[in-house]
Amino acid sequence: MRIVAVQKAPSHVERGLLDAMHRLRSRVFGGRLRWQVTNADGREYDQFDRLNPTYILALTNHDEVIGCARLLPATGPTMLQRVFQPLLGEGRLDAHDGMIESSRFCVDTSIDEGRGASALHKATLTMFAGIIEWCVIHGFTEIVTATDVRVERILRRAGWPMRRLGQPLTINETRSVAGLLPADRVSFERVRPEGYRSDFNLSRHAA
Repeated sequence: MRIVAVQKAPSHVERGLLDAMHRLRSRVFGGRLRWQVTNADGREYDQFDRLNPTYILALTNHDEVIGCARLLPATGPTMLQRVFQPLLGEGRLDAHDGMIESSRFCVDTSIDEGRGASALHKATLTMFAGIIEWCVIHGFTEIVTATDVRVERILRRAGWPMRRLGQPLTINETRSVAGLLPADRVSFERVRPEGYRSDFNLSRHAA
């Protein structure tokens, strides 16, 4: 299992990975979770996919997309501010250049690869580590996200607790919450699973 980052998908291989990612999102969000999302030909898209995001993808040893997340600078249009703004309560998002939004996070935990003795699937921890690693390399120090309370519990169990920005609300039958996560080397080392690999490799960058 390894982590890759894809932006603009200039190659045939990268376009294939993003197509597999959109199909994974359709299966998870539109299928298993029954969210009200836009599906076309078995693929899930939304308006934020048109904003040139960076996608973090977890691949199996056979290059199947097993996990994904979408990253967009928090100073620009974000899902939290345009779709999930009520999760901020009476406050607002104090976005800065060191903050990035993570959205559309999902993992296919039905795949056998990565399932072991740990309470958390290896793909989940690999995705957490990959998001943090990419952010640290590119100068981001905070990650903001809107997620459900189930994922919030998983983050806590992984040793990467989220600081809430408001109280949980039920949105489309999902108990949702917004929060901030640190993007630093300490968090990366805490969540990184054994045998973790990525195509961008934080160890090659100066501390």
